[in-house]
Amino acid sequence: MTGLERQGKPFFEALQAGRWETARLFYIQHPEAVRVRHPSSGKTALHIAAEAGHVEIVKELVSLMEEDDLEIKSTQDGRTALALAAIKGITEMAQCMVTKNQKLLGIPDSNNELPIVLAYLLGHWHMARYLYSVTPFEDLMPAKGPQGATIISNCFTSKEFVGGLVERLVSYSKKQKEGLVSKIVEILGMLVTISFVVDLNSNQLSKAAYVLNIWILNVISGIKRIYEMKIVHVHSLAFLELMCEEINKDWDRQQKSSPYVRKAIFQAVKRGNVEFVTHMCKANPELLWVTNDKVRGIFHVAIEYRQEKIYNLIHGISAKDWVTNLADRGYNNKLHMAGLLSPSAQAQLNRIPGAALQMQRELQWYKEVETIVPPKFGEYRNTDDQLTPRELFTKNHSELLKEGEKWMKETATSYTVVGALIITIMFGAVITIPGGNGDTGFPTFIDEKLLILFMISDAISLFSSTTATLTFLGILTSRYAEDDFLKSLPTTMIIGLATLFFAIATMMIAFSAGLLIIVRRQSWIVIPTILLSSVPVALFAWMQFPLLVKITVSTYGKGIFNRNVEHWL
Repeated sequence: MTGLERQGKPFFEALQAGRWETARLFYIQHPEAVRVRHPSSGKTALHIAAEAGHVEIVKELVSLMEEDDLEIKSTQDGRTALALAAIKGITEMAQCMVTKNQKLLGIPDSNNELPIVLAYLLGHWHMARYLYSVTPFEDLMPAKGPQGATIISNCFTSKEFVGGLVERLVSYSKKQKEGLVSKIVEILGMLVTISFVVDLNSNQLSKAAYVLNIWILNVISGIKRIYEMKIVHVHSLAFLELMCEEINKDWDRQQKSSPYVRKAIFQAVKRGNVEFVTHMCKANPELLWVTNDKVRGIFHVAIEYRQEKIYNLIHGISAKDWVTNLADRGYNNKLHMAGLLSPSAQAQLNRIPGAALQMQRELQWYKEVETIVPPKFGEYRNTDDQLTPRELFTKNHSELLKEGEKWMKETATSYTVVGALIITIMFGAVITIPGGNGDTGFPTFIDEKLLILFMISDAISLFSSTTATLTFLGILTSRYAEDDFLKSLPTTMIIGLATLFFAIATMMIAFSAGLLIIVRRQSWIVIPTILLSSVPVALFAWMQFPLLVKITVSTYGKGIFNRNVEHWL
């Protein structure tokens, strides 16, 4: 430790606290202090001021320093003061440093990360846009390390695209015609973190295959959301199409079937990324036959993970009959896959409200897969459990079956109570007619149209509530077999909910008609009361009608499976 380093403690403390006058007096006596490192952190005065966010002090220090002084790195993390400014996200500090020395933009830290990468990683988009506008494009290319890979990955996952970055990359790559895989190396090659020479006679994977793996690991989780939300469709599609074009053009058979490519495909299948799977299979049809470590193919995994969009693709391939006949290492055919209930499949089910509807969806999966496999497959036993597909389904769904039964009974019990109350009210109302009976024994207001409306509404409400109550009682006494959850129980619930809703609505109409008969001339009572009577109907509709719609759509809607898929392979 030099004498100046020992004496500089007050100087560094003043910079940390933002006391520029104190620091300036020390500098006047010791001009070389701007290049001296802090004894413990190894940071210079500029590092400390930038890290503390003192913009004006940073400007003063930059004006006092030589260009080379700004390139000094801290001993702890190897970062320049510009890197610390990028971490803080204060663009004004970065601007004054870059104006002084543009070489700072290309100086990485000990983690080989440029200032622009640090800004992207921390989500400082204003800083990122500025640094992108001034950073030489060559610094983002593969030869300079994984800088571009990190930026592109963060662009996809954060849905923030800065300055036409992807467009520049695509445009740049199309001008390059040399190399093993020119377009991928120039565009997706930015995602390479390890560079090595391709040796087809060795066990090493090709650089392009590694590119594909890195891209899928970093981007695939975000790209599905991007496609679904239509936010950066152009960016992701440009990458995907360019990659597949190059695979089809320059990759040999070994490269196309490398472990990294297979891993990428199965990750896309698990996440339901239809675009990635279709583009890759079109570029290399052999990928349709690849298997994972359990010897399960693409459609095995799609069924296991309940990815219906990937599964539907089976109806658009010429080799459908061959693909459906495949089994895994444990002799599990596709119907066995439908009988599984993996944690990933359960995660998909959790999006569906109610255990009964979840059980229905699982049965729909089983019945759908049953239609594409030969009938004899339903009798085959696997080697792991010695179970047929249906036995495996029953074993794995026993808990869900119990939960579905519990959900159905609790729901039906609640609605039965409501229906019984309406029956009691409407039966009593029809006996005690508004206005009473005259001397003749007939209703006093027998000639009133409102009385006719009252009687009709009362009768309809009574009949509807009786139907609903009996329907829900039928649910309570059901045998709750597996197949009952497919059509029988949901249909019964639909009838019960619809008639109960109708009973409540007509009950309110009968109430309003009866009120008008008695106090028709007192509008200040009638109007508010009728308006209030609509509240129960609206409340029931708001809380329960969505359930009715979901059950109806799930049972009688077009469903999640689509057999009319256009031929694509």
